[in-house]
Amino acid sequence: MNLISKLLRKNTSRARIAGFALSDFIGLLIVAGAVMFYFDSRGIFGNDDSVVNSDFLVINKKVTSASTLGDRESTRFSANDIARLKAQPWVRRVGEFSSSGFRVYASVDAGGRGMETALFFESVPDGFVDVSGADWNYAEGDETLPVIISKDYLALYNFGFAGSAGLPQLSEQLISGIPLDLYMRSDDGSRTMRMKGRIAGFSNRLNTVLVPDAFMRYANSRLGSGTPEAPSRLIVDVSSPGDVAIERYLSDNGLEVAGDKSASQAAYLLKVVLAIVIAVGAIITLLSFFVLMLSISLLMEKNRATMHRLLMLGTPLEAIERPYRLMIVWGGMAAWLLSAVALVVLRVLYQPALEGFGVGAQGILYALLVGGVLTAVIIVANIFAVRSKVKGAWAMKME
Repeated sequence: MNLISKLLRKNTSRARIAGFALSDFIGLLIVAGAVMFYFDSRGIFGNDDSVVNSDFLVINKKVTSASTLGDRESTRFSANDIARLKAQPWVRRVGEFSSSGFRVYASVDAGGRGMETALFFESVPDGFVDVSGADWNYAEGDETLPVIISKDYLALYNFGFAGSAGLPQLSEQLISGIPLDLYMRSDDGSRTMRMKGRIAGFSNRLNTVLVPDAFMRYANSRLGSGTPEAPSRLIVDVSSPGDVAIERYLSDNGLEVAGDKSASQAAYLLKVVLAIVIAVGAIITLLSFFVLMLSISLLMEKNRATMHRLLMLGTPLEAIERPYRLMIVWGGMAAWLLSAVALVVLRVLYQPALEGFGVGAQGILYALLVGGVLTAVIIVANIFAVRSKVKGAWAMKME
């Protein structure tokens, strides 16, 4: 078998094989590097909200002079508004905020001192809330109501109200364990409800007090006026929160997005740039595949007579394929190993900067996986090409 390998490798161009390994290494490094940086850096632009997905936008109409003068309908969404929004290509689904049509009061005993305040409730379809079903449900007759509040409200209490009123500051963990006494009544005071409230989560994207949608429907039917109102806010599941098409649509229709949009826009820009980088790396990797395939094809063409004689002597096809397979496998593995070393070096260089943002570098596993998959695809595709060439030579021998 060693003699067969020497015969078939006699015309091997080491420069071509090295050219393949180098171009494959560069392509793999660009693609895998972009993947690694994306997974490592997405936490900088991601949303740390534990109850609302970062792909959700809360939108409302701008308050105008007409609404200030009492025309509340100008800030509400009609059925046509919602249908037109749902028809946009970047919209996956739309949920409506439901508001409480009754008065809400909450009291709590904090450090031996009681507090009472007027509140309001809102709800959205449960599919938009990322809280487990056991912690976010309500059935008629339940004595405890799960509630999600804005982190901004807690910050205002801790750093504004608590200091001036001589009350203790409360952490998220502590306030989650303090029961709320909720008192709800109709506008005319003829119908009332009392129950306990439990903080089920905090949101930095929803500036509201959120309750389960099932409770909102039940409470409005019992304490409300019975006349449903059009929603004044919508929660929208979008494909890319920072897409310029979203900004253009909102601007053209007089709509606003709650919260800071800069992180979403930066994340979208990051995805676009990395997509371009990955495309360039993929093209280089594809070119390396054709470089190797062309090199092997030229080598096999030069060895056509030798292959034909070996086949006439009864040499198995497997023995003729083996030298070319080894070149393909070793060339691909060398490129992948070199790219893996380069990825580790790259990770060491930028990891301190990411740690400064409080983000851990964990994308290298994804990068190595992507590089390994691309390498396997290139190797398998070239092996099939070699097999096709050898079978072609076998067919000529049979003729």
